[in-house]
Amino acid sequence: MSNVIITGSCLCGAVRYELTERPIWSHNCYCSRCRKATGAGFASNLFVPLGALRYSQGEHHLRSFHPPDAERFRHTFCNICGSTLPYRQEARARAVVPMGSLDDDPGYKPQAHIFVDSMASWVTITDNLPQHPTGPGSGKDSTG
Repeated sequence: MSNVIITGSCLCGAVRYELTERPIWSHNCYCSRCRKATGAGFASNLFVPLGALRYSQGEHHLRSFHPPDAERFRHTFCNICGSTLPYRQEARARAVVPMGSLDDDPGYKPQAHIFVDSMASWVTITDNLPQHPTGPGSGKDSTG
């Protein structure tokens, strides 16, 4: 079994997870789905290989919503406190991890901003990361 590299949990602590491999990518997504799921101007999502996500506690508390018209988006959350939690993208062989659910610094920062054409008017990007009008591989659906 692999060593735990990063841990995460929900707000109430009922759900805990471990990442057993280093992140492969991270971005800030400004699509309307990510904004609504997080209640913030964007979602910072970390990606790891599919097998690297392991729930260590409370997986039975997970609930998930997948909009019928969404190719890649899924909102997975704790059914007790509502915290957004990681989900598995089986078709893309990776797990999407909301960075706000991490317990510690993952040692990996977002590498780009995606769906900036959908960005809320009250949000300002203040760094020099690459900005993409839509998402990688799709012009209409969020990747995370």
